[in-house]
Amino acid sequence: MESQVRGGTRWKRFAVVMVPSVAAAACVGVGLAQGALAASFSVSGQQFKVSAETLHGDGFAQYGGIDSVYTSVEGKSKTQVPVAVSSFETAKITNMCQSVKTTIPVLNKTFYLRLDAGRDPKKPVTAENLYIDVAQLDADATFNKIDIGVAVKDKTRGPAVKEGESVLPGGFAQQAESADLSNVEQTAWATTAGTFKLSGLSMRLGADPKMECF
Repeated sequence: MESQVRGGTRWKRFAVVMVPSVAAAACVGVGLAQGALAASFSVSGQQFKVSAETLHGDGFAQYGGIDSVYTSVEGKSKTQVPVAVSSFETAKITNMCQSVKTTIPVLNKTFYLRLDAGRDPKKPVTAENLYIDVAQLDADATFNKIDIGVAVKDKTRGPAVKEGESVLPGGFAQQAESADLSNVEQTAWATTAGTFKLSGLSMRLGADPKMECF
């Protein structure tokens, strides 16, 4: 079974993935508010952007989760945010860009850190047991043998749920044998992987807003 998603607006372009996942994340948020779950994965208070020309992943799964986020770079307090956790057993990424915007209070100035890798199609970025805690995602996507609406604890694709991840075992999830995304633009809270090989890595730090990936 193959499912292809295309469209002309931000929310339609990835509706088949994002709409169910937002609902799943909302359910997790209710569980958290009722004390059924603990938000145990702490991330910085800064989202980052990632773009890619293509991403091919085998063993795909997605489900709702909760991240515990610092509300400022000073790290004095936290809040909880719902995320759509996208996971892949293996992934290959071409022309990947990652950028993060940081305002340093002492200097009262904004800086941008940008990483580029996998610009040679013959040497893509590769990852194993890849997890991305997504806040927003735009892409053209094709899924092979997709199952929408499985329970998190019953999914058979993708790596196991991360240790300490706040999820509802009977909550909504979806999975596919493989996924192909192109023209990817996403905003995320965190990325983790068992291995993450960045071929042709280039890193730059500067104050020019044009350094952001998009």
